[in-house]
Amino acid sequence: MTSIVDMLPKPFLVWWAARMAAETAVGNLAAVTAIAERDATGAVDYLRHAHARYTKSRAKVGSEAHDLFERMMRAETIGRVHPDLEPYREGFAEFLDVVRPELVRAEDIAWSDTHEYAGSFDAILRVRLGEDGKPDHVSGEWHTLIVDWKTSKSTYPDVALQMAAYAHADKLIAPDGTTEPMPEFDGAAVLHITPDGWEFLPVRIDAEVFDIFLTLRKVFRWDREISKTVLGRAIASGVRRLVTGTQRRA
Repeated sequence: MTSIVDMLPKPFLVWWAARMAAETAVGNLAAVTAIAERDATGAVDYLRHAHARYTKSRAKVGSEAHDLFERMMRAETIGRVHPDLEPYREGFAEFLDVVRPELVRAEDIAWSDTHEYAGSFDAILRVRLGEDGKPDHVSGEWHTLIVDWKTSKSTYPDVALQMAAYAHADKLIAPDGTTEPMPEFDGAAVLHITPDGWEFLPVRIDAEVFDIFLTLRKVFRWDREISKTVLGRAIASGVRRLVTGTQRRA
């Protein structure tokens, strides 16, 4: 599923990667100069992989935070956590206190036989909301939501494509291999947590959004399958450079 959403053009990533390389160079001038004096290629590689190192470190924090969130949702006793994770623990604890969600499922697979895709979702939650869409633990109505945790710097619109795909899948698959139909959802939401705070944001997952995902599914098939079949063998060709008899005998 992630590979399908990645078919969406993201030209800003080019400029982001370039900025990461520039910031790394400016912030480490002495080190980069020292490396370049011994190994120019190594210095270039150090700078051009700056964005990949950052992404890898953020992915590690994200994975550890997701694991922490699931344990907290399941009411496990959480002891001391690494200082890097403490802001996320505090934010998630506050979210649980303010929203009071009920866990339905977590970290299962959403599977679509109809459209041939699959992906692991973070959680299905039941939350009690008032007419204004805010938590109402007294007279609010229960809503079943497909929910995603995000620990990145920002939340981007393409999360709606991912969540629409989850919600419109045919079935979910548990870790033990058992399956059941995907439940009906009243909506979707993303919990965006950073060291500075958190937001629980509603996300559109309607037919229009899902149709965009299905378009990307077609682009994915083009990229991975059809594009490899459209060019045949040459019907005719020409050679501009003369090959002499002496060269052929050699």
